[in-house]
Amino acid sequence: MSALRERQAAWRNGLARYQRRAELLPPPPVEGTLTRMVGLTLEAAGCEAAVGDRCDVLSSAGARIEAEVVGFAGGRLFLMPTADAHGLSPNSRVVPRYGQQTVRVGDSLLGRVIDGAGRPLDGAGAIECDVPVQLMGGAPINPLEREPIAEPLDVGVRAINALLTVGRGQRVGLFAGSGVGKSVLLGMMARYTAADVIVVGLIGERGREVKEFIERILGEEGRRRSVVVAVPADQSPLMRLHGAWLATAVAEYFRDQGRSVLLLMDSLTRFAQAQREIGLAIGEAPATKGYPPSVFARLPQLVERAGNGARRGGSITAFYTVLVEGDDQNDPIADSARAILDGHIVLSRRLAEAGQYPAIDIEASASRAMHDIVPEAQFEAARQFRQLLSTWQHHRDLVAIGAYRAGGDPRVDAAIARAPVLQQFLQQHMREQATLADSVAALVTVTTGEVAA
Repeated sequence: MSALRERQAAWRNGLARYQRRAELLPPPPVEGTLTRMVGLTLEAAGCEAAVGDRCDVLSSAGARIEAEVVGFAGGRLFLMPTADAHGLSPNSRVVPRYGQQTVRVGDSLLGRVIDGAGRPLDGAGAIECDVPVQLMGGAPINPLEREPIAEPLDVGVRAINALLTVGRGQRVGLFAGSGVGKSVLLGMMARYTAADVIVVGLIGERGREVKEFIERILGEEGRRRSVVVAVPADQSPLMRLHGAWLATAVAEYFRDQGRSVLLLMDSLTRFAQAQREIGLAIGEAPATKGYPPSVFARLPQLVERAGNGARRGGSITAFYTVLVEGDDQNDPIADSARAILDGHIVLSRRLAEAGQYPAIDIEASASRAMHDIVPEAQFEAARQFRQLLSTWQHHRDLVAIGAYRAGGDPRVDAAIARAPVLQQFLQQHMREQATLADSVAALVTVTTGEVAA
């Protein structure tokens, strides 16, 4: 009898152990069916999933299409496919996959080109990474625990180093119309910036430009310490969003390792347009020039993830390109980006057409952190440079037609005399590197006519 009681006790203990394990298992997915497909939006009924969850839509032909829950209304779920949705038919099975979206990151990403899902695009084999991170980011950093911006960052571009000095951990917008050289400027900063890791997000650009940026502009030197996330314009709006989130998540990983990271994202406008497509597709009402409110909520969520980490940690210095439609600096996305970024660099079509590269409009550009990170002598020299340049720009037409006579205004005379060296200072070949020290020394020489000590 004792042996029987022992066996019964063992069975009860085993049953209790398996019962505890069963209680810890996630509930089985509640499947549904596809009831409607309009444009890029899928509607499913009968299934249960949260916003952000992934679902597999199984067609009658056996195809498995991945989609993400982007909204719901009543008993219906709105899904957005991550790839081509051809072949789906009414009543296709919709099977939820629960759990937070994560991506695996690590040092193996350096030198690689990946898509918005983290898959390699460069044909160099699989990427072995072991650290899972959330695509949408974890808990935001307490703003009182962030390391303040206190150290200038050498980006290798003379005009930016001297006149628009960027601090380590600053977020800066690069505002430009199409075809004025923003990609070339990004490539210069990728090659010459004093950073440990460079993360490049090419979001919504032409496929041809992706290869051109990697091979010609970024170059072999810049690519060795870079991670490139490329999501061309022909990808779904959901993948374009994921590309921006993924580039930021990769940058966060390296920052948390204590490294100095340069994040280059081209472009913030394509990210906003992807969110607009999704918002309008699920019925969100447009608010400002066709952009729904969710766009202006997403922008700061993305941008605020960059910057310095906790004290004595790493940093993410971010440059976001903003495509201004029709060179309109009051475009809704441009206006919103200016408000949430720590500075803006404006590229002028007029200067580009005149042959000045990089075509930086110094008068329209500003770095909000410069006055805190540069010596007073440099700040004063930059102020004098701006005054001379502004005076020349406002009187150049009068000088061209002979309406101004020398001696009429000493300030105008000084600006006219220094105009050639001012314009030469702002020009720089894409293969030329200008260090921070050399840029400041050249600035002092241009503004005072003296050789810097």
